[in-house]
Amino acid sequence: MNKTFFFIGIVFFFFSGCSTKTKHSYPDYVPDGKKIDTQINKETYTHPTMRPYEIRGITYHPTVVKVGDRFNGNASWYGPDFHGKLTSNGETYDMYDMTAAHKTLPMNTIVKVTNTKNSLSTVVRINDRGPFVATRIIDLSNSAARKIDMLREGTAPVVVEVLGFDQRGRKTIPTMQELHDAPQDISMEGFAIQIGAFTRVEGALLTQKKYDNKDGYSTIIKDVETNKGRLFRVWLKGFRSEQEARDYIALGHFVGSFVVKED
Repeated sequence: MNKTFFFIGIVFFFFSGCSTKTKHSYPDYVPDGKKIDTQINKETYTHPTMRPYEIRGITYHPTVVKVGDRFNGNASWYGPDFHGKLTSNGETYDMYDMTAAHKTLPMNTIVKVTNTKNSLSTVVRINDRGPFVATRIIDLSNSAARKIDMLREGTAPVVVEVLGFDQRGRKTIPTMQELHDAPQDISMEGFAIQIGAFTRVEGALLTQKKYDNKDGYSTIIKDVETNKGRLFRVWLKGFRSEQEARDYIALGHFVGSFVVKED
């Protein structure tokens, strides 16, 4: 047998296996008939899509989150151009399914997405990566976008709330009460934005006081020794992922700010 055709056959078989279609529909606030859980163990969650990845020179760090975490930003949607193609977790994208793409949430995270312009909401499962556009935090399927009435405009301001995690193998579905009351012991890696650096502590203290609790984030002062002497750095902290911090910088609140990793 020709080796070239043998190789092509093996590749076709592999991708055919990855493309097996699995329908996921979340018509209600709590997905009906789906296996979701309210906790995800950071130490045992080893799905390859939790590894950092690079797109257009930017490195993204998937981040473990907990039920109740909320994120504000803009949603977009994707449809015909991607319909039938593979998603980042190996599924076949169906624009009529209730799914979405997110840069850093763990795969199979279940989130509620609320359009803040009209208060319409929908529940989706994360099965893809994106959108790789600053200030956009989630990319919805066609059906999900339709449910919150954003198809025509293309984008919409939203709140994304983590409801739980689709973990196959679970035999029961948590109730709404269990979904929100389950104990959480998940630690998250944090990111911050440096918004100022001062040689005198007075300037750092004024900046810290001025911007503490801005948009829900807190400020701290880092006292460091440099080759030019003592320096007081002011960080705005509480970002749950590098991309969340980058998207916030893109809003233009702090000229010259940059992302730092919390100790």
